Amino acid sequence: MKKNSGNYDWQFCTIGGVTRVMIKSGADIAHLDELDKKLWTVLSCPVDGLEMDPVSLAAIDTDGDGKIRVDEVVATAKWLTSALKDPDMLLKRADVLPLSAINDADEKGAAILASAKQILSNLGLEKDEISVADTADSVAIFAKTGLNGDGVITAQSTEDEKLQAVMAAIISTLGASADKSGVDGVDADKINKFYELCDAYAAWSDAATAEILPYGADTEAALAACEAIKAKVADYFMRCKLAAFDADSTSALDVSVERISAISANDLSACADEIATYPLARVTGEQTLPFKGINPAWQGTFDTLKAAVLDQEFPGAECITEEQWKSVTAKFDAYVAWKGAKAGAEVEPLGLEAVKGFIADAKKDALLKLVEDDLAVKPQADAIDAVIRFVHLYRDFYGFLGNYVTFNDFYSPDVKAAFQAGKLYIDQRCCEFCMKVSDMGASAASAGLSGMFLVYCTCTSKAKGKTMNIVAAITKGEVNDLRPGKRAVFYDRDGGDWDATVVNIVENPISVGQAFWTPYRKLARLVEDRISKTASEKNTKVTADMTSKVETAEVPENAPKKAPFDIAKFTGILAAAGLAFGAILAGLGVIASTLASLKWWQLILVIVVVLLIISAPSMILAYMKLRKRNISPLLNANGWAMNSLVKLNIRFGNTMTSQAKLPKVAGKDPFGSRTPAWLKWLLGVIVIAAAVFAYLYTHHQLPCQKKAEEAVEQVVEVSADSTSVETAAPVETVEEAAEEVA
Repeated sequence: MKKNSGNYDWQFCTIGGVTRVMIKSGADIAHLDELDKKLWTVLSCPVDGLEMDPVSLAAIDTDGDGKIRVDEVVATAKWLTSALKDPDMLLKRADVLPLSAINDADEKGAAILASAKQILSNLGLEKDEISVADTADSVAIFAKTGLNGDGVITAQSTEDEKLQAVMAAIISTLGASADKSGVDGVDADKINKFYELCDAYAAWSDAATAEILPYGADTEAALAACEAIKAKVADYFMRCKLAAFDADSTSALDVSVERISAISANDLSACADEIATYPLARVTGEQTLPFKGINPAWQGTFDTLKAAVLDQEFPGAECITEEQWKSVTAKFDAYVAWKGAKAGAEVEPLGLEAVKGFIADAKKDALLKLVEDDLAVKPQADAIDAVIRFVHLYRDFYGFLGNYVTFNDFYSPDVKAAFQAGKLYIDQRCCEFCMKVSDMGASAASAGLSGMFLVYCTCTSKAKGKTMNIVAAITKGEVNDLRPGKRAVFYDRDGGDWDATVVNIVENPISVGQAFWTPYRKLARLVEDRISKTASEKNTKVTADMTSKVETAEVPENAPKKAPFDIAKFTGILAAAGLAFGAILAGLGVIASTLASLKWWQLILVIVVVLLIISAPSMILAYMKLRKRNISPLLNANGWAMNSLVKLNIRFGNTMTSQAKLPKVAGKDPFGSRTPAWLKWLLGVIVIAAAVFAYLYTHHQLPCQKKAEEAVEQVVEVSADSTSVETAAPVETVEEAAEEVA
């Protein structure tokens, strides 16, 4: 069928119960811009989750937002068809592109052809075709190109050893920028940043005066020695002040004999932490810190301080006052402030001499000129990237259209749709329709609209160290054993196996045949549940009664007495039971008489009609749902903007699930369950007795039949009399009738 959309005559066909446009030629692809958007199956699809080469998908997603829209597909189609002499070649899905097929009369085609030859030259290949495999190693393609248009220069970009040394210094301090060749390099931002840091560090270093460095190059070590013992010295002088304030507190402020006695029996070398809590020196009331008699746990730290600072500040002294100590620590204030204002710390590991050397060599402009030269060849480098994208799309674009415009791949028996993630093996069946789920909650919320029986699974691959969620449609077989928690195995499109666990099930009809038995299964399940519930309640009640009786062994004096036997009540109950039994017997007689009057084929027809009456509503409903099954809600929930239905009708749905076909096995299972012989005999006797009873009853040959009918009439009279029991027939008559019936 043809229909005009714009100025191009499109061909249409029915696929999956929906009319769709056909893409059967390169001309169709070239005129996609003339196809009304209302006729596209998809308006937008996500890049993630598709079983297609990421390079091809990224080439179509030109704005890089993770979504492929109609306009991007149209632009890609225009680019491909204009750069090929024969656009029909796109339908081959080949991974090898002959150079002769590129349209060099087109400006873009000519650029692609030139770059394709450059790639082959860089790879050392002499042939007249280029393949996807040839473009797979971009590092090898750009390995021989020092300048490749990415704005990153490497040691291969120049032969100047000083420039190479600066690049190495930049990489060691600021990190590398990735070059297309795969080699570490630097860009303009890193070059400018490096020289800014060098200038700042050199200026900061030059600002260090003698006042800032009171101990010269050893100032940092001296400051560290002071900081290590500073708190302990302050503690000692405070104790001295308190002792001077109250002489009686001296013994309490000093280390006590009791504390030393408590650890004296131990290995004191292991008690350094405890000893370190004692005062720095003995508290005697003097306001000085002696250089001798220092706490053993602090002796090493104090010796370092004395050598680095105290011996230089107070040569020959044997002690210092608190004021002297404060004058020492004050000398470090300028140094600490200068150190806190350090600039260019990133280049400090290079050393001040090397930093000043880089500044003196003034290679900044030369490096930036190399970057400019690299960017100047960007058009040629971009053309190489274009070849990589072009070759991938030459192979994959027509397949993408089959998943976007027409959905041919989904309905093709030999090709899988891009959103089909693999196969799920579960419960002796293989599910072909399996799709990755990005949002389990959103997908489950839309699952009911699909009309399919769906199984949601969480899949884990230890080999890949990944976890993903999938949804699988079950279109064949029984589902009685499917439940959350059931384990299965999922195989992805690459053949990798994943451990799958069912986490959710969305129930819908699977087949009309299954729907036939649905009412009976529900009834059986209801009866089973009711029996289990009743048995559980009875068991609970019996247990409770027994417990109560055991706990209350003695009967209380005021317990109610058992009521005496009431002959009138017994007679009424017996009459009602007789009436019920008679009615049941009469009903069975009518049914048996009716069935006996039918021929065998009529009896079978009656059974079939009864079964159909019960199952027909379920079957009709199942048939209607099966015809309307639609995967669009699942795709929508997964990020697709679907513009049309994608039906999974009964015939096509049967191809989505395959079941195990088991051969017939000769012989019996030695461990199979068997029916006991006594049960077989019992069932046989019951069947024969039922048949004999039915025959005799329908022919009025039962010896007690007439008397039973009379007894029923008498029972009816007894029940109808509302005056009193005494005015009815004698109890003896009723009892005799009941005995006759029995």
